[in-house]
Amino acid sequence: MTDALREKLVQAGRVLVSEDQGDYVAGHVTLRLPDGDGRFLMKPAGIGLEEMTPDNIIIVDREGEPVAGTMPRHSEVFIHSEILRVRSDIAAVVHTHPPHAVAFSSLGRPLLPVGNDGAIFCAGVPVFSETTDLIIDQARGRAVARCLGDHQALILCNHGIVTAGRSIEEAVWLALKLERACRVQLMAEAAGGAKLLADGEDLTKKSKRANRTDLHINVFNYLVRRWASRHCRPSKA
Repeated sequence: MTDALREKLVQAGRVLVSEDQGDYVAGHVTLRLPDGDGRFLMKPAGIGLEEMTPDNIIIVDREGEPVAGTMPRHSEVFIHSEILRVRSDIAAVVHTHPPHAVAFSSLGRPLLPVGNDGAIFCAGVPVFSETTDLIIDQARGRAVARCLGDHQALILCNHGIVTAGRSIEEAVWLALKLERACRVQLMAEAAGGAKLLADGEDLTKKSKRANRTDLHINVFNYLVRRWASRHCRPSKA
């Protein structure tokens, strides 16, 4: 089971980078271990998301302390440990610095259902504005978890995004869709601001149709295949 989860985390890192959510060696993703003691797999510090391998992934406990693996732990581990501590429904957490979401956070405006991507977040996306600095202690991690509440995504003002999924596929899907929603709204803002928005029954239907488990899995697997087709050369006979 752990081997399969490690491979899934490796795939998540590649998918995020393929969709322009890499930031050199910054950004991290975690996946809860299903043993009930609060431990989770985490991308180590010092490497890119796409450089994860099953062997270099570390295991971290509920207090944010590494308990297995030889590579260093990210200082912002507390984003993950504190969300996983209070959200038993969540299996995976993503934190990245996608450029459109960061730019959008500087506007101080709510995310709107301009397109299908924005419709996914029609219940609102909290904005964490307590600090624009890194989340490097438990107190700040707890504050981020409180800000997230029962939502599945938040924006860290002038910093990046956090998404929380019931699966790694969902957490990655939400990260990709939140960045796209911010990009589309920025385009509308640049053209004078959105005049028409989805609302009412249309918005409810769009939100449900655009955020389904089968979509999370199918898109994740498609992006894994696309990465492989671009980066894995067939061996010569």
